[in-house]
Amino acid sequence: MKYLTFYLFSLVAFLGQGQERKEISVQKVVKLMGTRFEITVVAPNEEIGYINIDEAVSEIKRIERMISSWDENSETSRINRNAGIGPVEVSQELLQLIERAKKISEITSGAFDISYAALDGLWRFDGTMERFPSRSEIQNALAKVDYRKIVLYPETQTVFLQEKGMRIGFGAIGKGYAADKAKELLVAKGVRGGIVNAAGDLTTWGTKATGEKWMVGITDPLDRKRVFSWLPVVESSVATSGNYEKYVMYQGERYSHIIDPRTGYPTKGVNSVSIFAKQAELCDALATAVFIMGRDSGIHMINQLDGVEVVVVDSEDKIHKSSGIILDANKNIEK
Repeated sequence: MKYLTFYLFSLVAFLGQGQERKEISVQKVVKLMGTRFEITVVAPNEEIGYINIDEAVSEIKRIERMISSWDENSETSRINRNAGIGPVEVSQELLQLIERAKKISEITSGAFDISYAALDGLWRFDGTMERFPSRSEIQNALAKVDYRKIVLYPETQTVFLQEKGMRIGFGAIGKGYAADKAKELLVAKGVRGGIVNAAGDLTTWGTKATGEKWMVGITDPLDRKRVFSWLPVVESSVATSGNYEKYVMYQGERYSHIIDPRTGYPTKGVNSVSIFAKQAELCDALATAVFIMGRDSGIHMINQLDGVEVVVVDSEDKIHKSSGIILDANKNIEK
C-alpha cells in the first residue's frame, strides 16, 4: 500500500581516480510480494554481491509464502479460511508477527489493524469506481474488522478469527517485516553494509563502499521530482505512506487509497507520512497508522514513543515533524 520514490546517493560507489577499488556496491531490482524491491549490498566483487542478494531474495520469498493472502497454501490463508470455525496451528514466527501487530493496534487505537482485509473489494482506486459503497455495505464489512477478535493461543501455537468472514492481511506491515528479515540474514552473513528497499519500506546498515552514510530523500507527494529534504539513515529504517499514486476523486474531494479500519472510509487531509525507527516493520505499520490518525493526533502519538520520529506532509503540502527531528534552513533533516 505504500509507494514512495527514494533518491539514493551513489548506490554504486567508486573510489578516486588512480586508486584501487577495494569494495563496491552491488544492486539488484526484483519484483517480490507484488511490488518492487531494490537490494543493495557492499561486497568485494560483483559475484559475491549477487550471491548475497540472491540469498536475501530467497528469504523474502519465504516470508511471502507465509503471509500471502493470495497463496491458498499460506498460513495466513488457512487462518482466513477457518474464520469463525476454529483455531489454526501456525509457525512461531507468524504467531509472534500477529502478536506484534495486535500491540500496534492497541497503541494506535485501531488505526492500524490487520483485520482490515475484510474491507477489501469495497473500494477501487483504478479509476473504475463510479460510486461510493453504501453505508450498509460498509457497516456489514466493518462488523468483521476488529483486531480484538484475533485470538492467539501461545500454548498451542494457534490463531483464531472469532467471526465468520473475518480476514487478516499484512499489506501494511509485511514488506517492512520482509525487509528486516532480509537485512538480518545479510548481517549474519557478514555483509558490512547495504539497503533493502521494499517500495519505500527501507532499512539500512553499515555504510557505502566509500564509507559515506546512506542517504534518503523525502519527496514532495505531489511532485516526486522535488525533494523536500535529505536524511542520513544510519543503522535505521524508513517507511512512507502516500496518496499520490492511488486515490479517488469524489464530489470534488481527493480520498486516499488508505482505508480507516475504524470507519471503513478512505482517509483525507494528509499527503504523506514518513516514519523513522530502528525496524522497518514498525515504520511500515506506524506510517499507515499516522496517515489514518491525521497530522496532529499522529504526531502527538509518535512523540510518546521512544526511538520513533515522523515527518508529515499535509494536504496543503506543508511539512510537520515530531519533536526529535530538526529541520534546518536548508531543509536537511537531522535526528
